Amino acid sequence: MKSAVVRVQFVTRPFDAASRQIRFGHGASCPGHAGLRGPDTGEWAGRTLDEVSAEDPAAVQRWLTDPDYAPPGGESVTELIARVGAALAGLPPGTHRAVVDQAVVRAGVVHALELPAAAYWRLDVRPDTVTTLSGRLGRWNLQLGRPLDA
Repeated sequence: MKSAVVRVQFVTRPFDAASRQIRFGHGASCPGHAGLRGPDTGEWAGRTLDEVSAEDPAAVQRWLTDPDYAPPGGESVTELIARVGAALAGLPPGTHRAVVDQAVVRAGVVHALELPAAAYWRLDVRPDTVTTLSGRLGRWNLQLGRPLDA
């Protein structure tokens, strides 16, 4: 008996050049996939990395190096990975296209490939791209090298 395949196409949002600075998100929603919403950065939401670093450089350093550290009132990288992993595990067979933050793609890849949480910061996800995971029976594969016109 052949098991049904789940395919997830993570589509990242385009870079907003008008804002000139990247701001911590407010847990941007992902319609139809609540568990794939952006990371909850708590009190840092709406602020730039430079702003938060100027106020509390030790907290930013810890956040970038300790996957279990959460911004005040927010979620840790470990919690984000677990939330995204649970959302992936709950998807029914078929193809799902989700417009998500780059952080969600990183979390999904870390979960799918069973990487250590520290690998999260080692993954670069470009804006306005598609990353595809496919799986069955709890095992995920990452599709790399997708042609530009596909």
